[in-house]
Amino acid sequence: MLVLALDTSTPAVTAALGEVSDSGMKGIAERRTVDPRAHGERLAPQIQLVLDDAGVRPRDLAAIVAGVGPGPFTGLRVGLATAAAMGQALGIPTYGICSLDALGRAAGPGRVLVATDARRREVYFATYADGVRVTDPDVAKPADVLVAADRAVGEGALKYSEVFGIPIDDRLLFPSGEALIALAAEQVRQGAPGDPLTPLYLRRPDAVEPTARKAVLP
Repeated sequence: MLVLALDTSTPAVTAALGEVSDSGMKGIAERRTVDPRAHGERLAPQIQLVLDDAGVRPRDLAAIVAGVGPGPFTGLRVGLATAAAMGQALGIPTYGICSLDALGRAAGPGRVLVATDARRREVYFATYADGVRVTDPDVAKPADVLVAADRAVGEGALKYSEVFGIPIDDRLLFPSGEALIALAAEQVRQGAPGDPLTPLYLRRPDAVEPTARKAVLP
């Protein structure tokens, strides 16, 4: 079963294709462009390039996996809206996976802090033991993060490496599409119903509804 993975929870715009079978999961193709201001413009071409790389058509897909964040409001919703629209148009299930979990899985054995850049001088973070999340995703200033790990991964970890004070694996900065597919593989094999793709924002968006205008005349 061919599965498409999308993630726009970080400055990276990622699309990947993998094959899920009874014996495991195999990555086929992955494309990533780092552009924090162009998620909307970059994602569709990335998807087309990945499908072209593998000689696959959209109707060949069996499922779509999307990273649900945490991530900044504008970029994150691009990936989720695209995944939801494609799933509906193709009549296939969509599965949501915490984007931090993809980094945690890729980090492998040991106790690892995953931290991505949340802007505002903050990070989204969680701690993993042998690839399994052991703390809930959260957002905080780097100095306020409880570091209970031997090393760290993610662009936020690299950006604030001096604050965290533990070794940083700079080979793992952004969520991998292959890891997202691996985390959803059992649902794909079982033909489980799709998930609602609910974004994990962890904080309110910068844009807010305007309040009522105040009278300036007596």
